[in-house]
Amino acid sequence: MRSVFIKIRVLLHCCCAPCSAPILEWLLANGYKPVLFYYNPNIFPSEEYEIRKNELSKYASKLGVEVINGDYDHKTWLQCVTGHETDKERGARCQLCFDMRLKRTAEIAAEMGINLIATTLASSRWKSLEQIEKAGMKAVEPYNGMEFWAKNWRKDGLQERRRILLAENGFYNQLYCGCEFSIK
Repeated sequence: MRSVFIKIRVLLHCCCAPCSAPILEWLLANGYKPVLFYYNPNIFPSEEYEIRKNELSKYASKLGVEVINGDYDHKTWLQCVTGHETDKERGARCQLCFDMRLKRTAEIAAEMGINLIATTLASSRWKSLEQIEKAGMKAVEPYNGMEFWAKNWRKDGLQERRRILLAENGFYNQLYCGCEFSIK
């Protein structure tokens, strides 16, 4: 009898190629079928957004992984974080940003019939894992049976693998999270 290996589908919210590459590699090697969702209306300026989107799309194509491009609606993102422009990193502005992006990720997952979502934001040492988990759990609440995978993508050698894949692929490596309030 032939065994059948069923891959688990996951909608992975992605912020950029450097953060996504080791996670994608891990998912593909561990029985997952990732679909990438590039939704980052926080990124500024629009040229930065396009560079990151194109890098991710190029890498995903190389791996044969589907990418869904979300709308770049920076104006709506600015409205979402109004009043929090001077917040420090890991403050209320970041929570609002994560909430917005992961809510949309859950909506897309529901439309596609995918019951598991995750985010590459959880790989960044600059981001609060607690804030990301809170946003993810809130995002899946309206969807019966959907789960947010609160995996710490910084562990198990993935940070080192990120560094290696960054060098091997010559990825553009940004020096700020993406929003104009973090450019400093």
